[in-house]
Amino acid sequence: MEFVLQIGLLIIGFVLLIKGADIFVDGSSGIAAKFGIPQLVIGLTIVAMGTSSPEAAVSISAALKGSAEITIGNIVGSNILNILIILGISSVIVPLAVAKSTMRYEIPFMIVITVLLLVTGLNGSIGIVEGIILLAAFAVYLTYLFIMAKNDMKQEDSPKDISTVKAALFIILGLAMIVLGSNFTVDAASAIALSLGLSERFIGLTIVALGTSLPELCTSVSAARKGNADIAIGNIVGSNIFNILFIVGLSALITEVPFARNFIFDTIIAAAAAVMLLICCLWGKGKLKRSAGILMLIGYAVYFAVIL
Repeated sequence: MEFVLQIGLLIIGFVLLIKGADIFVDGSSGIAAKFGIPQLVIGLTIVAMGTSSPEAAVSISAALKGSAEITIGNIVGSNILNILIILGISSVIVPLAVAKSTMRYEIPFMIVITVLLLVTGLNGSIGIVEGIILLAAFAVYLTYLFIMAKNDMKQEDSPKDISTVKAALFIILGLAMIVLGSNFTVDAASAIALSLGLSERFIGLTIVALGTSLPELCTSVSAARKGNADIAIGNIVGSNIFNILFIVGLSALITEVPFARNFIFDTIIAAAAAVMLLICCLWGKGKLKRSAGILMLIGYAVYFAVIL
């Protein structure tokens, strides 16, 4: 009976996370669009951070509750899922055009910081010093985005033409749902792992990672279908950067984050997935083609079989 209850709480947590992130993104995008911020920048910042808010809530909540091992599993697992599954599915639905700046700067930066995460965790944990380094890199990334936005300001229509007050209420409600959902998710996932004899690493890399990546999946697939490739790609690249630099960095300031030896393999896979994305974009001459999407999905299937 206890096991069934925990499954129910896990599902409730995911629903709150997904719906909360959706509402948060609507509110944030509505406000950002009113200030004329370009679509790519919205994808890399507001939408990316909004859809990454479940990862942030789950990882920070896990750190506060002493289950910090979930933090790395959740982040690395989500980053692998984001590229191989979400962009894989999105590009199979419709080939995605990739902005030149994304290929030249953002994707290479994502590769570099994934390697940085691996290096900082080689000693078995990520502490305060490493956390400060990650947050400093995040500040550099935000500065780059600010400069890019300033150089390419243009008027964008609000996606749902909502008022500023309504958008602000959406942001508050969305964040509240995300925080509540994260508590349910961490508690239930830990209980399920314990009852099944599974490691927190496996739970974090699969169940929690998939659950917290669902907002990115919904946003990117929807953007791809509507022809908003900048948001589809920007959402994933921005989310992965945010996940590593801000979420792991902030978690490390709260408590020392364990980096088990098994995570070395997973982080290498995350870096390889990022390299694969760059190669596929260059191979497609600025487009993420259906064949690349199929290759990504096959890559994730192989990875899942290995960790299972």
